[in-house]
Amino acid sequence: MPQALITSDPKIMMGKPTVGGTRITVELILEKFAAGETVDQILAEHPRLTADAVRAAFAFAAEALRSDIVYPVETR
Repeated sequence: MPQALITSDPKIMMGKPTVGGTRITVELILEKFAAGETVDQILAEHPRLTADAVRAAFAFAAEALRSDIVYPVETR
């Protein structure tokens, strides 16, 4: 059975969602992309990642934000 692309294990990175088989968190991938790095740059910095894994991280984040939880945003 192929390893899931996004996993969560309390023993790895305190249970944060990670790319399966790595300690690379979804959070890290999103932060790097938000900071202006391209997918190709992220892949070059993390050879264990694949383009499918990066897309899975984006999809995981989108699904998490689709929940019924309201996230207040401060305006300044």
